[in-house]
Amino acid sequence: MNSNLHTLMNSQVGSGKTAELVSLLHISAKFRMWEEGRVSRSELAQVLNMLLFDGILQRVPTGKAYTQDVVARSGKVFLDHGALRTVRWFGIGALPPGETALTRILKPLGYRLNGHYPLDKLKMTGRSYAHADDAENISQFFVSELHPERFSRGFQEAVTRVLGNSVDPLTPAASTLLNELERDGSLDMQQAAALLPVLLSCFERQHAAPSLADYEILLAESAEMAWIATEGNAFNHATDRVPDVHATADQQREMGRPIKPSVEISGSGRVRQTAFRADSVQRQFAVKGGMVERTVPGSFYEFISRDRFTDDAGNEQLDLNFDTGNAQGIFKMTANS
Repeated sequence: MNSNLHTLMNSQVGSGKTAELVSLLHISAKFRMWEEGRVSRSELAQVLNMLLFDGILQRVPTGKAYTQDVVARSGKVFLDHGALRTVRWFGIGALPPGETALTRILKPLGYRLNGHYPLDKLKMTGRSYAHADDAENISQFFVSELHPERFSRGFQEAVTRVLGNSVDPLTPAASTLLNELERDGSLDMQQAAALLPVLLSCFERQHAAPSLADYEILLAESAEMAWIATEGNAFNHATDRVPDVHATADQQREMGRPIKPSVEISGSGRVRQTAFRADSVQRQFAVKGGMVERTVPGSFYEFISRDRFTDDAGNEQLDLNFDTGNAQGIFKMTANS
């Protein structure tokens, strides 16, 4: 076991959780080489992904049950990507608008833009980011931006009210460490351990509980924006890369789990995706005179199969692309049932 990965995870979640995640998740063979006490950008990215995946398991009981099945048959989850939603809107408090709130973290960690996907039906734009050091084995990020200017005036005003009190969790000290990581490609263990919890806090909701009235305004025009109102920048979903998504879907369906009725297939035919319906969560909403609790869609768990192909230069590689149609179909998993 790479001692840098172990030490860094242990500093955040303790030895028991570290052992659990190491036994559950695929870890690239490239991590068998490391510099003791000097954490590379790819090592920090790997630990961040593993801990974000653990967050999904805590919030998504259906995904947790699936992973318990994987463990029972001595298998591994291959974390293909995590998906996040942002809002490209100015006047949202201290948080930078749109994907900038996250790419300012991803780029120092070694991530590079890998694809651009107009999600016009949802009035959003998606972009994928792959890791420069080991794109096939380190989980990608799929970051989407919602565009309020494409919606009604009332919707825009509700967005401003909901997000206007957003805080920026990225501290000046953390920004300095990210700058050094981008420059040098690594940090010492003490620096990496100090930076990690700040990075994790960036993948949470940064604004206060929305009012119920504003939530209903947003929900009437965009299930995606309504989801952001309650969940913020948390992982919308995490994805297991499986050999045969059709077989996986059939198996989960036979077990009675709430999996999508169809598999989304990319235009190339090489990328196939399906997912569980989002698990419900209880969230607080502000109303006149206090707060009320409502059941809303939370995060979910996805499955993907990717084929290998030969590119124009004659190089054989895994198809790490996404597909606009696939993405828009998968996003429906958080629509109110």
